[in-house]
Amino acid sequence: MARSAGAERGPGAERGAAERRRPELAAFLRGRRARITPADVGLPPGPRRRTPGLRREEVAQLAGVGVTWYTWLEQGRPINASAQVLDAVARTLQLDAAEREHLYQLAEVPFAREARPEPAVESEVGPDVQAVLDALVPLPAVVYNARYDVLATNRAYRNLFSGALPRPRPRGNALWILFTGSPARCRLVFREAELKVMVATLRAAYGGHVGEPEWEDFIRELADRSAEFAEMWASGDVAPPGPRLKTFAHVEVGEIRLRSQSLSVDGLPEARMVVYLAADEDSREKIERLAATEEGALAFR
Repeated sequence: MARSAGAERGPGAERGAAERRRPELAAFLRGRRARITPADVGLPPGPRRRTPGLRREEVAQLAGVGVTWYTWLEQGRPINASAQVLDAVARTLQLDAAEREHLYQLAEVPFAREARPEPAVESEVGPDVQAVLDALVPLPAVVYNARYDVLATNRAYRNLFSGALPRPRPRGNALWILFTGSPARCRLVFREAELKVMVATLRAAYGGHVGEPEWEDFIRELADRSAEFAEMWASGDVAPPGPRLKTFAHVEVGEIRLRSQSLSVDGLPEARMVVYLAADEDSREKIERLAATEEGALAFR
């Protein structure tokens, strides 16, 4: 019987994860501090600054914490942080909801919204989920896990992407395909903007998996293969999954404008079913035409 990732982690793995979280927390705080100007928080610009953003002592003062304590926090030292103090830092750095939750995860402080469920084995979906996907045709639909591994698709989704990208690694991952495939063959019209959102969503999920070998290996390998991914990952941006309006360019039917909706999947806490709905009548007709055509080469197998 397969065990979850959490069940396999002993004391050594927990220490390794904690050691990995601290530099990640330090980099995240430095990145968020650098984007806040004195004017953003009502401070005078003062003398010329060597680096962009607020100084550490300014963040500490505005958050009502000691300069030394905040410096140690930003340096990734093993210090304890309360929810109240993290809230003050989050307010000062003007973190949004996703960034605030990410901060809590990296600082290993329980997030007040809800307890994070124990990770599940996210290797496949059951026949009922596949039946739902198939019943959604002509709407393209896919099931991703938190790392954008492709767990299941329907025929409409495969036809939307068929032949556009090279075959991925054995377990098909959307990010791996998009960043290592030829940009000229990518179906996303606004490719760079969409990839930035996907990477920010990946980082939001990563906060709950820092130190896990499968996640660390995936990020390192993809950064080694794609300088573009490495740059986007280094930005430190985080974002939750959510609805998007995406434009696809298909070689047979032209541009298709689709709205994405994410739905949770029972039994796979970190997986989501993404369904694409036509944004206009022209796009509705085009996805119906694609769904009615014979299935071509599969992009994710």
